[in-house]
Amino acid sequence: QVQLVESGGGLVQAGGSLRLSCAASGRIYSMNVMAWYRQAPGKQRELVAHITRDSITNYADFVKGRFTISRDNLKNTVYLQMNSLKPEDTAVYYCNANLYAIGASGNYWGQGTQVTVSS
Repeated sequence: QVQLVESGGGLVQAGGSLRLSCAASGRIYSMNVMAWYRQAPGKQRELVAHITRDSITNYADFVKGRFTISRDNLKNTVYLQMNSLKPEDTAVYYCNANLYAIGASGNYWGQGTQVTVSS
């Protein structure tokens, strides 16, 4: 059984930083594109950033220059370093991954981690 588990969310003041982690577990033999999405109350889920297996990255305009996505292929883990946080960054952040696993290849979502930025 494949699982994605996020950690690192919390409450932070505007201008502060947080680092999110998402670890994939299960009989995984390869991770493809990994990504972070977020969903604020009353809004649709939106892409924040994604990273390919070769660490090519892409960011939404609203986080460029503030957030950095990275990955550790040996640990099947993706990270999101969030700096200069703003109140509008408040949302539930979800990890997403396309992966190959024994008997369970496909696209997976984590359960989400809450990020709250106070003004």
